[in-house]
Amino acid sequence: MTDLSSENWIAIIGVSAFFIWAIATFLFSRISVKHIEREMIKEDIQHPIWDKGIGSVIVTYSFIMVFPKLNPTIVDFEAVRRHTRKKDKKLALFFTMAMFFSFIMMFTTAYLYGPKA
Repeated sequence: MTDLSSENWIAIIGVSAFFIWAIATFLFSRISVKHIEREMIKEDIQHPIWDKGIGSVIVTYSFIMVFPKLNPTIVDFEAVRRHTRKKDKKLALFFTMAMFFSFIMMFTTAYLYGPKA
C-alpha cells in the first residue's frame, strides 16, 4: 500500500469535512428550519424578508440553538427557542460543529499549501 503524504491526508480530511458539512446543512434545513418556520407561520410570525434565497437564516437559527445567551435582533429569537425540539438542538450542534471544522480545514489548507508570495 502506498504511503500518503501529509498533503494527501489534509486533502482527504478537508473534502470529508466539506461533505459532512453539506449533509449537516441539508438535514438541519429540511428538518429543523422547516419545522420552526411552519410553527412560526401558525403564530403569524413571518419569515425574514432579507433572507430570500441565500439561506443565512439557517446559520442564525443554529447559533440561537447552540448558544443560549445569543439574542440576535434580525430574527425573532424567542419564537425560535419556543419551537425548538430536542432533535433540533442536536442537529444545530452537528451543523455548527461541521461548519466550524470545515472552516478550520479550509484555513489550514490555505495557510499550509497556499501561494508562498
